[in-house]
Amino acid sequence: MKTLKEVAVGSTAKVKKLHGEGAVKRRIMDMGITKGVEVKVQKVAPLGDPMEVTVRGYQLSVRKADAQMVEVE
Repeated sequence: MKTLKEVAVGSTAKVKKLHGEGAVKRRIMDMGITKGVEVKVQKVAPLGDPMEVTVRGYQLSVRKADAQMVEVE
């Protein structure tokens, strides 16, 4: 299983499945990160948190803990 956290900077990955539940899963989905969506990793902060990603044409900051719950292919 590969997660969004493991995707290299400049790479694009397709969301396969969201893990987690309740408020955490809802927060990820509210950002537009849902099954089948392409996510491009733009940059990662020096300490690895947060990650800057592009989803559906929008620039977003995703916490490392949230990125770990997004399974990609």
